Amino acid sequence: MRFTSEQRLDDGVIEREFTLGEIPGTLWTPGSAPAPLVLMAHNNGLPKAEPRLVARARYTAARGYAVATIDAAGCGDRPRSAADEQARADLRRAMQAGEPVDEILESFVGPLVEKAVPEWRTTLDALLELPEIGGPVGYSGGCALGIRLAVVEPRIAAACFFAGGYVPRAQREEARRVAVPLLFLLQWDDEGNPRQRALDLFDAFGSKEKTLHANPGGHTGTPWFELEDGCRFLDRHLK
Repeated sequence: MRFTSEQRLDDGVIEREFTLGEIPGTLWTPGSAPAPLVLMAHNNGLPKAEPRLVARARYTAARGYAVATIDAAGCGDRPRSAADEQARADLRRAMQAGEPVDEILESFVGPLVEKAVPEWRTTLDALLELPEIGGPVGYSGGCALGIRLAVVEPRIAAACFFAGGYVPRAQREEARRVAVPLLFLLQWDDEGNPRQRALDLFDAFGSKEKTLHANPGGHTGTPWFELEDGCRFLDRHLK
């Protein structure tokens, strides 16, 4: 892991860019060390510099967590295959036309998850070697990627999942194997995530401790207080 830049934010959080082989990432660390680690991710190809993700990461780091995010293969500014670009174009066209998008999302999100999980695990290996980071580890972000990580990565102790309406079939089956404490956020009027599918997915999770928070509004309308509630959930399980 090679750090390429560093800045100290007004609240004392240190924000550093890094590379790990071909993987670019960002790490936020609080003044206290060692700190529990939160992996923060999208699962739909958005960049690690996406403003909503950065805002969540900085807030969470200020609460005493090390927070890391990466651009996994095919995501953010990393090279995308012709198939990736075609799937994105097909998805935009279908959504604009009001056509079914299930199979397009299956062909798009499914491969992203398969490529991203190994890179997230490699990144986790490297992060846990840093002296400013201590266990345990949490996850906060997109549902499809989070389900797979929670199933295959035993170091993840708790997870916050967002949305969940459009999740590949493989991850819907894997949901029953998710056993960590879980906070599931649902926007009730999310135009891009069918509500009933999200509710069915929540029902399928195998976690003994799972909590559903639902708020009115569209995909990007999650109330800010949910970030505070999410940190309280992490406090219970990671500190």
